Amino acid sequence: MKLTTKILIFILFASNSLFAQVAPKYSNEFLAIGVGARGLGMGGSVVASVDDINAVYWNPAGLYKLDKKIEIGAMHSEYFAGIAKYDFLGASYKIDDKSAAGISMIRFGVDDIPNTLDLIDSDGNIRYDRISSFSVADYAFLFTYSRVLPVDGLSIGGNVKLIRRNAGDFADAWGFGFDVAAQYQLKNWKFGANLRDATSTFNAWQFNQELLRDVFEATGNEVPENGLELTLPRLLLGAGYMYNISDKFSLYSELGLQTTTDGKRNTLIKTDVVSIDPSLGLEFGYKNMVYARAGVNNFQQIPDYDNTSTFSWQPNIGVGLNLYGFRLDYALTDIGNQSIALYSHIFSLSYRFNSAGFFASSK
Repeated sequence: MKLTTKILIFILFASNSLFAQVAPKYSNEFLAIGVGARGLGMGGSVVASVDDINAVYWNPAGLYKLDKKIEIGAMHSEYFAGIAKYDFLGASYKIDDKSAAGISMIRFGVDDIPNTLDLIDSDGNIRYDRISSFSVADYAFLFTYSRVLPVDGLSIGGNVKLIRRNAGDFADAWGFGFDVAAQYQLKNWKFGANLRDATSTFNAWQFNQELLRDVFEATGNEVPENGLELTLPRLLLGAGYMYNISDKFSLYSELGLQTTTDGKRNTLIKTDVVSIDPSLGLEFGYKNMVYARAGVNNFQQIPDYDNTSTFSWQPNIGVGLNLYGFRLDYALTDIGNQSIALYSHIFSLSYRFNSAGFFASSK
């Protein structure tokens, strides 16, 4: 069953990879999942408040708020009962009180997929020893810069993105794009905006036609040609309010809006040009050390066979611990039967330190 599932997932990946240049919708969609258990536990509603290594993804303008010189962070999660792996690794450096830089990598892939193209030899015999394996994986490398502006409470940031996508020896692509972002804080209010793929991101695909030609022609399919895939801009907006219940307890709430520009999607608000997916996140904190989180997002209308529709939404919960420079976060997403996918356990860990103190302690 697991082998069959891997083959089915490969077909889905290959369909997206080999023919993505035909239409731009859902291009580079692995970059829409999110990083960091805090953000995922709050349904993605962190664009206005993110201030750690995960800012390289959610809002680069928040990276300068690092409270230490260096922060290193990582996340691991699995989808489809562990068949698909999703990972994040990043590091940031606070240049001075007004600016910071970071570098990070995101990978989403399915490994150990059986390659049965050579299963039958020239004599018509089935040769299991000729089965090999390959991976279908998407990579993104983000180079981030953040800086505070002379306007009190306002900061800006951006990413330079390098995209690498491959489907074994069958096809691969390189892509390049930019993100621009801003954050603004006014007393207890926080606002954020992140325009991803601001000038559109371009993926140039190359296909191993010699490897694919025989199979495609034997099955009556057209051999794919090299092409260009376009990722249209996506705008993330957030507005939040921090309520200090007492000296020890706090409650933060944030409303998020994610706007895509590649046509109509199954979101709560949609037109033929843009689609808007709202989200809401809550974070209850104790002494800035222990956190409990919840969020809702992915609101959809699901059509039924009797021409009616049902309302669907995705709940998320999470917890966090911030102690001695370590941040350990956990999120449980896609809970229960709210969608067809299984729920996923997300863990992320980061460590913040001042470089001088770190190297001195390591002697």
